[in-house]
Parts: sequence; C-alpha cells; structure tokens
Amino acid sequence: MLTWAHLGSPVPTGESAAASVQACAPTWARFSMELASLISDALPWAPPSLPPLLPLLAGALPLLPLLPPLLLLLLTLRGLHRLLFGPLEVVRAMHATGYLPPEAGLTREEMARNVARRRQRGDLPPVYPNGWYRVVDSSRVPPGQVVPAVLLGEQLAVFRSEQGQVSVLDAYCPHLGANLAVGGQVRGDCLECPFHGWRFRGEDGRCVHIPYSKRVPEFARVRSWASCERNGCVYAWFHCDGVEPSWEVPQVEEIASGEWRYRGRTEHTINAHIQEIPENAADVAHLNHLHSPIILSGSDLRFSNSPRWGFTKHLWDVQWSPEVEPNLHCSRMLLHHRVSVWGHELPLATIDVVARQVGPGLVFMNFDHKLLGRGVILHCVTPLEPLLQTVTHTIYYARRVPALVPKMLLRLECVQFERDLMIWNNKRYVSRPLLVKEDSLISRHRRWYSQFYSDNSPRYSRSRDSLDW
Repeated sequence: MLTWAHLGSPVPTGESAAASVQACAPTWARFSMELASLISDALPWAPPSLPPLLPLLAGALPLLPLLPPLLLLLLTLRGLHRLLFGPLEVVRAMHATGYLPPEAGLTREEMARNVARRRQRGDLPPVYPNGWYRVVDSSRVPPGQVVPAVLLGEQLAVFRSEQGQVSVLDAYCPHLGANLAVGGQVRGDCLECPFHGWRFRGEDGRCVHIPYSKRVPEFARVRSWASCERNGCVYAWFHCDGVEPSWEVPQVEEIASGEWRYRGRTEHTINAHIQEIPENAADVAHLNHLHSPIILSGSDLRFSNSPRWGFTKHLWDVQWSPEVEPNLHCSRMLLHHRVSVWGHELPLATIDVVARQVGPGLVFMNFDHKLLGRGVILHCVTPLEPLLQTVTHTIYYARRVPALVPKMLLRLECVQFERDLMIWNNKRYVSRPLLVKEDSLISRHRRWYSQFYSDNSPRYSRSRDSLDW
C-alpha cells in the first residue's frame, strides 16, 4: 500500500528546501513511479501521457516551499514595473464620484439617477453643437475588427478594414434592424451584418452585397459618418444640417513622430449640458476658489477647503481669448500655475499651460516645465445623450521622462477635474446669469461658443434623446 511513509523524512522548508532537493531525489523518484503504476491500474481511462508526466511533477514537489516567496517577488516586480513604466488608467463610473453620499436605503447609482431626475435644468441651449467628437481610442479597433460606440444618442459601429482604414457607420441594419457592431464581420472594406449577411461599405455606407439576392436596391444603405483618425483617437463629424466638415482635427506632431509617448488616460461621465464644461476656461474666478485647496485635500467639496490644509494652496493666473481668422472655431487659455506654502512660492511647482480649444469638444492642453519638460493632455468631451457627457483626458509625454512623472501630473489633474465634476453634476444651467464686471469673459465665451449651434440644432426633450435626420 502506498503511504506518505514512502517519502521518508518530511519535506524541508525555508532555506533548507533547496539544499535538500538532491538528497530527496531517490525517494521522490520511487514515490512517483509507484504513483504512476497506481494510476495506470486504477484509472485505465486516464490518457497515456499522464503517468509518464508524474515523475517530472513529483520531482518538482520539493520546490513547493519556494513558490510563495517567488510569487510574491514576481508580483512585487510586476507592480513596480507598472508604477515606473506602465500607463495610468482611471475610468470612473457615472455614479462613482461627484455626488453626496446616498440617502438611507439607496445605492450610489440610484442616488445619481435621483439627482439627475430632480434637478432643475433651466433654459438650455441646443444639446448637440456642430463639430468633431472623439468616438473611441484607436487601440480599441484593430484591423478586421468592429466595436460598438455611442455618440449623440446614436448607436454606432466603428470598424477598421483589413487595409487599416477606420469607418464609422450607424449600427442598425436597415434590413431588419440587427446591430452591425454585435457579431458583425469585417469583409475587406465592408461590414457584414450578422443577421443575413448584407454588406455595407465603410466609405459611404452603401450596401454592396446581399448573399441571397441578385440585385441590391440603390437606396439600401446606412449612414456613414465623416471620420478621421488623429492622436490615437477616432473622431466623427456632426452637423445638424448635414454640412461637410469645415475644419480639421489638428495632429500633434510629437505624437505622430513618436517623440511623445502615451502615458495614461482618465475617463469620467458627467450629468450636465455640454457647454458647462468648456465654459470653465473663461470662468477665471472659480480657479482661485474651487481649485485653490491643495490636492491632498481631495475632490469632495465638503472637505477639500478644510483649514487643516490652509498653509498651502494653488495659485492661478489665467487669460482666455478667442482666435481670429481662419481659426474662429478655436480659443486659447493661457494658464500660469504656482504652489504657495506658508506664503512662499515653490519654484519647482511652477508650470505653464496653453490650452487650445478646437470646436465644441476638443482641447489640447500643452504644458511646459523647466525641469520635467513638455507634454500634452488631450481633453475630449463626447455627448452620449443630451445631458450626459463622457470626458477623457489622455496624456502624452517625452519618451525619455520616466512614466511616473506624467502619471503624477495626470493624477493631480484628475483630482482637480473631479472637483468641477461635483459642481456640474448638481447644478442647473443659468441662461441669464447674474454677473459682475470681473465675470465678463463668461459672456464673451458664450458668444464665441454659440457659433457651434444653428437653427436646426437639436434641443432637449424628455421624450426623445436621439437625433432626427
């Protein structure tokens, strides 16, 4: 009978484990041979390859005490590698931040829905300005693949042809309504419906093949959105009157050349009108109140202005202005940031930012530090529904700078942004605000932003959150 006595002395542990492997080898070999024989007799259905493997597996048993410290070492090295070299990825659920704690018996998600439902909305501008919007990150769409996306209340299918060209189509097949992004297949430069095999060309959305029909109707097509790929993102153009793009998404040359490397992104979902978000650039007064408390005080506005951290604060100098011809669709914010501790400014904490807004939903935040160098944060606002926006911040930084530096900057920016988010999620839009002289830039910004609306721009309706075409 085979018992653990065949093993001889107990398996050594700690530092003696490795030294005892050689001495235990004959015992382990004898044990593994008997175990293989037992399996062959008792389990005739076992695969023939199993018994010969047992001597190898049994021979490794003395190394088992070494596995926990080895695994701990590997996990530590992996975590250290991600900290020093990996990108920062922060994706906040809609209800995760920006709200007060839930009332008794409610979840955070239910609390967020209640706040959005009960809030007074005010006299809102049109909900979908005309312009370019980020749809997905390029990395999510490899060649020959399709992914679903949401933009302006519409379901989209974003796919990359086998030649590498990205196209954006309406997701629903005009035949019987199947979602092309759920099970659809990329065939050349076309997207094939998973339901009946109809194929739609990415360039213009036209149906070019119906497998069981000799003829394809001329009117068989889905809407193809004007799209482009820049700076690691796929963008789609929207104009309520079907007007073709009147300006292009700028390409950041340092990203295209590889001089600046992707170092991370944050993503937040906001319950607010889209115009509230870029208007912050012209609201100079809020910076030295909402964003003055030091980052360590957090993003919860109930505690961020605590006297505990009163000895240190952020200082901001800001200028905002629209650009002139031919870039009337652009504006520029110049920001000079410092940190004061007990009234003394820290020279190394000084940073200059040039934030250039391009259209209603794209901002290029270029920053410069005398020691840490240059980089950019791409700030993209994507309207999902009339009062629901996704905002992403993607940072690119010089390859020679350790990833820890841009990740720290992005984390600091994330805390400041979440302070704004708590305001946006709980405020109403005021169409005729009570302003003082020092708020004049807000009125100027609203006049500039109004160029992205036209007579037919969709307006908010409780009964319809999507577009009519």
